[in-house]
Amino acid sequence: MEERGVGKRLHNLEIQVAELLRRRTARDVNVVHAEGLTLGDRMADSLADLAGSWRFIGSFLVLIAIWMALNLVAAFHHWDPYPFILLNLVLSCVAALQAPVIMMSQKRLEARDRLRAENDFEVNIKAELLLEHLTEEVEILKRGLVSLGARIDEDEGASERP
Repeated sequence: MEERGVGKRLHNLEIQVAELLRRRTARDVNVVHAEGLTLGDRMADSLADLAGSWRFIGSFLVLIAIWMALNLVAAFHHWDPYPFILLNLVLSCVAALQAPVIMMSQKRLEARDRLRAENDFEVNIKAELLLEHLTEEVEILKRGLVSLGARIDEDEGASERP
C-alpha cells in the first residue's frame, strides 16, 4: 500500500519535472505582478512612493511652518490659534489614512518578492535538471570515446601483426 503511494508521488514528480522542462521558466516577475494590480493598488503604491520621499518630508515641513507662521502673525485672521488644534487634527488624519495605504503597498511588495523567490526556485531546479542531463550525456560520450579508442587500438594492433 505504501509502495503505491510512493509510486504515485514519483509519477506526480515526473509530471512536474516534464512540465518544468517543457516550458520557459524564467519570467519577468515585475510584469507578472503588475498585471494583477488594480487602480487602487497602483494609487496606493504611488502614494507610498511619494510619502516615503525626502521631497514629501521637506514640503510637508514647509507647509506646517507656513501654517504655524500664518496663525502666529497678528496681521492675519487666526483660523487655528496656538496650540494649533486644527493642525494636530489634520496631521492625525493624514497619518491615519497614510499608514494603512503604505501597509497595503508593503503587502504587495511582499507578494512580488514571494513570486520572485518561487520563480528563482523554478529556474534553479530546471538548471539543476538540465545540468544533470548534460552530465549524463557527457559521461555517455566519454564512454563512447573510450570504447572507440579501444577499438582503434585493437585495429591498429591487428594491422601491425602480419
